[in-house]
Amino acid sequence: MATIRPFAALLPKPSLAARICELPYDVMSSEEARDMAAGNPLSFLHVSKPEIDLPQGTDLYSPAVYAQGKANLDRLMSDGSLAQDSQPCFYLYRQVMGAHSQVGLVAAASCAEYLEGTIKKHEFTRPDKEDDRVRHIETLNSQTGPVFLTYRSRPNLDEWIRQRMSGAPLVDFRSADGVGHTSWRIADDAGIRFLSEEFAKVPFLYIADGHHRSAAAARVFQSRGGQGHSANFLTVIFPHNQMQILPYNRVLKDLQGLTAEQLLAKLGTLFEIRPNGAPRPSRKHELGLFLAGRWYGLTFRPELTASGDAIERLDVTLLQKHVLAPLFGIDDPRTSKRIHFVGGIRGTGELEKLVASGEFACAFSMYPTSIEDLMTIADAGGIMPPKSTWFEPKLRDAMFCHMI
Repeated sequence: MATIRPFAALLPKPSLAARICELPYDVMSSEEARDMAAGNPLSFLHVSKPEIDLPQGTDLYSPAVYAQGKANLDRLMSDGSLAQDSQPCFYLYRQVMGAHSQVGLVAAASCAEYLEGTIKKHEFTRPDKEDDRVRHIETLNSQTGPVFLTYRSRPNLDEWIRQRMSGAPLVDFRSADGVGHTSWRIADDAGIRFLSEEFAKVPFLYIADGHHRSAAAARVFQSRGGQGHSANFLTVIFPHNQMQILPYNRVLKDLQGLTAEQLLAKLGTLFEIRPNGAPRPSRKHELGLFLAGRWYGLTFRPELTASGDAIERLDVTLLQKHVLAPLFGIDDPRTSKRIHFVGGIRGTGELEKLVASGEFACAFSMYPTSIEDLMTIADAGGIMPPKSTWFEPKLRDAMFCHMI
């Protein structure tokens, strides 16, 4: 059962939140972060991507980068832009992106339960990325980026949370990308007790986004012998039926020596192909293919989708197994330089643009992986293929920090 704890969050000054809070460190390059933070000394990118304040070409993993992040965090705290709450609390965090709205509970989750498997993962992590987050946490003595968790919705819990949003918010702003961000504090004993008891009935939590942050927090917990606040890590926990997963699309550098006609002929043995197909697939096991200036609709032939294994039925698995490896020679999409992944937030127009540039030869648009598939695979202890899910909206760093 899931153990969650209130904590005294480091919070942005409400009037400055729109200038402070930023997208997660891992959805942008250093160059993009430098441009985004230009002229804004309050931007949390100075903390989460502190290399932007050092000369270009600085080793991203040098001690100077982490020291700069700590100095920038200390500055935001000393000038009052960020301040720690006076008591341990839970918090609510609502995001509104167009017609989509989701409300999560901000809480400290258990590192021990992550290690034991009560908090389930579905991705492999990379040691270098883990090491980076460990050094960031250790140097700053803070978890500055939340882990995005989900749970199977419990109606009474979700209704209670909905009712608690009627009060005055702590922070309320709209970010430059049009997403609304609102938070509330839950400080009363009755509310804290209710949430703790209700989540104790939740059998498992699932990592949606933040596998490297979770793994790093657990490593810091182990290295510190479970002392102090390092026993817990910063999370925002959403009911599964509020999650929005967008597709994670693929673009290919070349056709592995094939002509467009030859590729289509080979694909015809795997798919039912519709010329002039829609750019966006409308259901599972459908893909879009942008090739030679036009879209084709592809539907996997039924014999390829008949597996009883949830991982084998994923469209990203089917594409890798039957197309990318045998036809394009891409055996390991994690390391291949001939494939590029494009988050669905960029739309299918981005795929057309990349192919039209001549840098890429074709693109596959995907139907989003479902949250039900993610939880089923995690329950079975399975690992999903790389780049299977793209969650939106992204949680903003600096809405809440967990001091350890």
